[in-house]
Amino acid sequence: MFLKLNHQGLDIYTASRLFVLECYKLTQCLPNDEKFGMISQIRRAALSVHLNIAEGASRKSATERKRFFEISRGSLIEIDAAIDIANDLNYLSNFNMMILETQMVKCFKLLTGLINKQ
Repeated sequence: MFLKLNHQGLDIYTASRLFVLECYKLTQCLPNDEKFGMISQIRRAALSVHLNIAEGASRKSATERKRFFEISRGSLIEIDAAIDIANDLNYLSNFNMMILETQMVKCFKLLTGLINKQ
């Protein structure tokens, strides 16, 4: 926000930021008794996606950058698994999953490209 750094110009940075916002919208549809479970876990993992991209992009070595991007992609997979459970519990019947799905797939593909590039 205050610093003007190179990672802010990356497509993955913009995509992951939008993904985080959509994850927060999704968690607003979850029941209050999931506040300390699924809600906090999805939000934590979504923020981890975005923050690890920012931190990884700042690393000088390709090995370090790759590791942060792999952690970010792992958090995406974690969110996907949590959404599976939320869906099985019928928590998401009133949530339009199309935007979230599109953003998740985009982030996954961009991260995979960055990982393979390192």
